[in-house]
Amino acid sequence: MEWTQYLFMRNAFLAILLVTPIFALLGTMVVNNRMAFFSDSLGHSAFTGIALGVVMGLRDPLISMIAFAGLIGISFCIIKKLTRFPADTIIGVFSATSIALGVVILSRGGGFSKYSGFLIGDILSITSLEIVTLSLVFVLVLLYWFFFFNNLFLVNINSVLAKSRGIKVLLTEIIFVVLLAIIVMVSIQWIGILVINALLILPAAAARNLALNMHSYNLLAVVISLLAGIIGLILSYYWGTAAGATIVLCNTVFFLVSIPTRVRLRQTA
Repeated sequence: MEWTQYLFMRNAFLAILLVTPIFALLGTMVVNNRMAFFSDSLGHSAFTGIALGVVMGLRDPLISMIAFAGLIGISFCIIKKLTRFPADTIIGVFSATSIALGVVILSRGGGFSKYSGFLIGDILSITSLEIVTLSLVFVLVLLYWFFFFNNLFLVNINSVLAKSRGIKVLLTEIIFVVLLAIIVMVSIQWIGILVINALLILPAAAARNLALNMHSYNLLAVVISLLAGIIGLILSYYWGTAAGATIVLCNTVFFLVSIPTRVRLRQTA
């Protein structure tokens, strides 16, 4: 195949094999817990994270992006617990504030345009060293899923029952949102702020239409995300289009195809 002759395409392919299963697994919990807008809010907070990195003189704003996104996630969990406000209200406040603050800081002196690449992302720019970093994140997510999935699942279903069984509900939620923040911030430079939330939501939503239980839900989400990622990457090479956006469109096709199955399952239920 022609595209395999190029190192940047091979690196991008390896990145797809690592990042799509991560997004698929985390996306199942995001969809189950109705946190789609929260993950989108994390993407928006990248602007403020970048801005803080610029203010602090960091060569690479990734550290400040992760730190600020983690702070957003922890604050969300705590405020939701203390105020009992609807989650979408709190998310809306954080999302609007973080993106506005970031744009204000970055736009001072006309510096915003230098970071507009984060809006689209470029997975073809990923390096071998960054793939190693992504591999470590991949292992971290797998370990988290193996040891904490049951607790997280129970908290999402019934937090009162989870608490009665000795599960620390707030801590469990905080660990999940911090991990989600790390994944989003690490990946955003390759995927893009505008489309990264779709990679979390669409594979999980399509899998939910097809799955009969939680095990098949996770498995289908990973398979759909992988297939859409690989197909989208190859199509973007031949079409000359942005890889991240093309992958999202492939996920959209899988979601649309899954809808008739969802309808049939409801009719036979």
